Amino acid sequence: MDGSSGTVVGADALAQEYDVVVVGSGGGALTGAALAAAAGLSTLVLERTPLIGGTSAYSGGACWLPGTDVQQRAGLPDSTQGARAYLAAVLDDPDPDRVEALLAQAPRLVARLEADPLMDFEWIPFSEYYDAPGRVPMGRSIQPRSIRRDELDPAVAALVRPPVERDRAGQPGRSTLSGGQSLIARLAAMTARDGGTIATGRQVTGFGRDADGRATTVRYDGPDGPGEVRARRGILVAAGGFEGSPERRTAHGTPGDAAWTMAPRGTNTGEVIDAAAEIGAATDWSGEGWFCPGLQQPDGSGAFTLGFRGGVMVDAAAQRYGNECLPYDRFGRVMAQDPARTPSWFVFDSREDGRLPAIAMPEGERAEHLAAGTWVEADTLGDLATAIGLDADALVATVERYNAFAAAGKDEDFGRGEDEYDTFFAGGGGPSAALVAVDKAPFTAARFVLSDLGTKGGLVTDASARVLDTDGRPIPGLYAASNSTASVFGSAYPGPGAPLGAAMAFASLAVEDMRA
Repeated sequence: MDGSSGTVVGADALAQEYDVVVVGSGGGALTGAALAAAAGLSTLVLERTPLIGGTSAYSGGACWLPGTDVQQRAGLPDSTQGARAYLAAVLDDPDPDRVEALLAQAPRLVARLEADPLMDFEWIPFSEYYDAPGRVPMGRSIQPRSIRRDELDPAVAALVRPPVERDRAGQPGRSTLSGGQSLIARLAAMTARDGGTIATGRQVTGFGRDADGRATTVRYDGPDGPGEVRARRGILVAAGGFEGSPERRTAHGTPGDAAWTMAPRGTNTGEVIDAAAEIGAATDWSGEGWFCPGLQQPDGSGAFTLGFRGGVMVDAAAQRYGNECLPYDRFGRVMAQDPARTPSWFVFDSREDGRLPAIAMPEGERAEHLAAGTWVEADTLGDLATAIGLDADALVATVERYNAFAAAGKDEDFGRGEDEYDTFFAGGGGPSAALVAVDKAPFTAARFVLSDLGTKGGLVTDASARVLDTDGRPIPGLYAASNSTASVFGSAYPGPGAPLGAAMAFASLAVEDMRA
């Protein structure tokens, strides 16, 4: 659908020049656009697809933005200092300037957004991903409250990408926008209300620098053919990563597959990152991705899965290889360590009437999975193993060992159930809520692949979100945030909403620098 259709909201037609041009329409991009428009800067958002929000619209809308009034209102033991200690414990070789910029900006950004009547945040209980100093019990992430579609400008509401399970099925969004849809809708409404222009169906193809070396030009393909606009103050690139490109994933050694990513289909293929590199921007591909176990769908795609309540995950040798209740990125990284773990088989019983004992987005219909072979059912574990090509004795032994752990309430192999996160979604009634026996026939095996929420490598930026050139100097007029950049968190995923929180914080810092 790229470039095949498009809409312009907030103007009758595109102008030739703006103060700020934003590439992309996810949470980071629209935070930058909303703040720029609110500051009186003429602002243009360019989105390659007919809908706005990207992967942000699929998300739960959690934002890892510590030390704000939202956490204080909820009575949480959260603080900037605590978040600093937490990141010091979980990040590997971080850039201290960027980390400090994120921590300092988070409370300022949330206060600025909440001062707008269109934005309203709340705390959501959702455990952070590491047992480390500074961790807040039940998490410190926040999210925007739900909003009804009829409370918004209809032109804006019509552009918001639906939840993933509806979007993939070609269905419209719901009347109440929650999570990521609420975040995108609120920020887009703020942008349009304050004079910003949102143009969909425009795929950015390149950038240009003037005689002084300043990045001033954005080229794009749109419904009426090629076009270009100029930016007086700055260009903000926040268009996602390269997760949708098989070629770029291979070139940069990123585990997984473009078919399994959670990015909207046909998006986030990395051309914008390469276009910035063509005008001298430095790149860093070491971050890999925001990984997750992906329930393979009948069409071959993956579905983001978390919150395992039962069952065991086994590899090609019918062996468990990790704590199934780990945070999704951490389990995804365990999957990525060995090719024999993709695909994996998740073995569960009939305790939940054939439903997957986990949260998958989307889960899909059992009958369709069985028909496609992505799920297999059998009356015994031995027959199940044979049906999926595993050694029957090995699978039976693996499940029996796990069941003994469930009876004792202690996973001696991987410590499942010992961390706060392990039990967040659990509901078992045995000695450990996270250890539920797999012993009620019939049994099901579901095929799992290595999915992701996006890649983490891209443009190199400084603490003001300025894009650096290959000599480490800022390129005047060029800024970047979101998965278009090398992540401030490196290979780690600190907690719920870390991608969104960082994208929003650095996009806002970019706008502050443009205004200086």
